[in-house]
Amino acid sequence: MKAAVLYGHGGREVLQIVHDLPVPEPGAGEVRLKMGAAALNRLDLFVREGWKGLNLHMPHVTASDGAGAVEAVGAGVYGIAPGDRVCVDPTIIPPAVLESLSGDDVMYGEGVGIMGEHYAGFGAEYVVVPARNCLKMPDTLAFADAAAAGLVYVTAWASLIRKGGLRAGETVLIVGAGGGVNTASLQITKLAGARVIVVGSSAERCAQAAALGADVTINRADEPNWSKAVYALTHKQGVDVVVDNVGVATLFDSIRAVRKGGRILIVGATSGPKMELDIRYLFSKQISLIGSTMGSHEDYVRVMRLVFGGALKPVIGARLPLEQIAEGHRLMEAGEVFGKVVLEMGEASGTTP
Repeated sequence: MKAAVLYGHGGREVLQIVHDLPVPEPGAGEVRLKMGAAALNRLDLFVREGWKGLNLHMPHVTASDGAGAVEAVGAGVYGIAPGDRVCVDPTIIPPAVLESLSGDDVMYGEGVGIMGEHYAGFGAEYVVVPARNCLKMPDTLAFADAAAAGLVYVTAWASLIRKGGLRAGETVLIVGAGGGVNTASLQITKLAGARVIVVGSSAERCAQAAALGADVTINRADEPNWSKAVYALTHKQGVDVVVDNVGVATLFDSIRAVRKGGRILIVGATSGPKMELDIRYLFSKQISLIGSTMGSHEDYVRVMRLVFGGALKPVIGARLPLEQIAEGHRLMEAGEVFGKVVLEMGEASGTTP
């Protein structure tokens, strides 16, 4: 079968399209999908580049989000049948962990990982996944939209709603306008009844964020001291919550922009993982730094139900065939796409009837 794979780590040149991988067979409790679409995340860039301790079985199939049609089921699978259209929670939790742990504790169990990162991903014609990870989707929803929602919406929901305790009437600052988590965070914040301020890198990005529902946008090209601007916009109080997935380059400004007793949700570190931090700001302002990544299967089901119902609408900035996955990586690295990059796969692309 055809697949987008890595045989090693490095730049975009290590991405390869192969045509000779065996079609996987579903085991007990598993289903095989004919993929309709896979979606890229910044996580895919990090996996491609590699890091110390990341040991992948090569060739490694890439892409951490996907949706498709069930083609075959393994023993003991009930409630899902060939022909069903499904989206997939990308977090793999081994059965032994499910039997021994409950609640959020399952996320920290031995062997828990994400497809496309620790496990083979969705960038292939056929993929085998646990049946419990599948969620039937309506015929009116395209596979591309379902694939684009998964990882980023779960991350945004778990951080803002479940861990961040976002309440109606609060003000949220989102640092960055175009990324998948940021566009998801913007929509979820508005759905929760909160006010949104977005810091964007250009007038175009700010306009796109405003079209999604941002109440106020700040173009950092014109306002490099954006934390001061946020302070003024909030009558010298600061915002209740900051969503920061940039890290080193922005965290100090996020600390300056948040109110006393506020929360900063750290959901990534695209500008680097290490920095010096003056902790006096933390205790003097009584700030909560909350780290968050991904979420539970219950979070996945909750956000996808909202997508199914139209309350949340995934933002797709580029649609490419699987063969152009390297171009998808380039678009993300260059910051040339607003929203998600989706890889659509032939006749199973799941276009709306």
